Amino acid sequence: MRLAERLALLWDHLCLGAGHVATQMPGDVAEFATTHSHRIASATFCVPTRLDPDAFTALAPRTLLISGDQGLTEEVTARAAARLPGSQRLVLAEYNASGWADVMAERGAEILPRLHAFLSGLPRAADAPRIHHVTGNHAGITYRIQGNGPALVLLPFFLAPSQWDPALEELARNFTTIVLGGPHIGGVAALEDRAQAPSYRGMLRSLFDLIAPTPGEAILDIGCGSGALDRLLARRYAANPITATDLNPFLLREATALAEADGLAERVTFREANAETLPFSDASFNCAYSVTVLEECDADKALAEIFRVLGPGGRAGIIVRATDIPQWWHLDLPEAIQRKVTVPPQSVGARGVADASLYRRMAAVGFRGLISFPSLVTLDNPDGPIWRYREDHAVSLLTEEEIVTWRATTGQARAKGMLFQAHAMHCVVGRKT
Repeated sequence: MRLAERLALLWDHLCLGAGHVATQMPGDVAEFATTHSHRIASATFCVPTRLDPDAFTALAPRTLLISGDQGLTEEVTARAAARLPGSQRLVLAEYNASGWADVMAERGAEILPRLHAFLSGLPRAADAPRIHHVTGNHAGITYRIQGNGPALVLLPFFLAPSQWDPALEELARNFTTIVLGGPHIGGVAALEDRAQAPSYRGMLRSLFDLIAPTPGEAILDIGCGSGALDRLLARRYAANPITATDLNPFLLREATALAEADGLAERVTFREANAETLPFSDASFNCAYSVTVLEECDADKALAEIFRVLGPGGRAGIIVRATDIPQWWHLDLPEAIQRKVTVPPQSVGARGVADASLYRRMAAVGFRGLISFPSLVTLDNPDGPIWRYREDHAVSLLTEEEIVTWRATTGQARAKGMLFQAHAMHCVVGRKT
């Protein structure tokens, strides 16, 4: 079932005619906005790092774009504002919001007054839901209701640890807040979808073929996200205890629920932990791995911590995005468009790693016998959230004329069954001697 259908069913379940919508990930509501625009009273896009404005043309006069004054969110929202006449902008001074920024905890004091003024000033008010369940699950989407007044539907941030929680008490004074979650929406959906890609699974298999856990050896995951990879490993290594950690309590809650739903809760222990200061004694684990996490933290500190918690002979496998290697779209595009879309998204923290320096960093903290294998991940499901997340970034770089060409070209490739995209990852396994 497509996400737009799930959202329509949820609106019906809540007896909701039209509701205000706020999200960091516009792609989650893009199709719903196209097919059910009358059910969206307004759209607020809070520091989006991806945004294809075409789906929101009908909502332009009742759209609020929030960004920092620098970095990717500023670029994305500035381009969107030019294509959404009548939309409003809030630009946060001295703020460069990454995809994992804890936005409401960091800048909620500035965002909330402007959001309230925007919603209160709209000519069309949202309806109040006519359902009295405080929490529930419908069409695969969880919801949590608080407050009174017009409905304000809050979709998940991608990776923000606090999500909307720091703002809920204040928002609930004037609105009925409806916080959504579950495996089909937000960053969780993207992480789950990514883990289904055959080439992604193949890369993970290669990583663990090299780590080679023996029965009984303890495995540590640093930055587990939704737990999708831990569930795959729990099935493959039933005799190995797995400890899955993340700094993000929201993702840990979702990961725990998904493991329970799959009957794997007893095989995976989820625990909140910072990759830079792991809460484990020296030599606590035999094997460790981390996938697309060291881009977001102090990579050298995290690698040193991974080395510390491994016992003698322990093995660590690390995968990061490769921002230093062009990505590839299987499309016959003009050179001007190709130049724009072959550059992978450059979302990397100030002390993170997303290039070939990963290999020397592994050696620098003490890992030996390194086996390095840069890999390609192929995406070929244009209806999936991880494809949408990457395509929205590409489209946001194009002019209106180039977007027309992009749509036509992708449509032709899709009709022929030849639409796919590939991007590179840096992968390495090392041993603690």
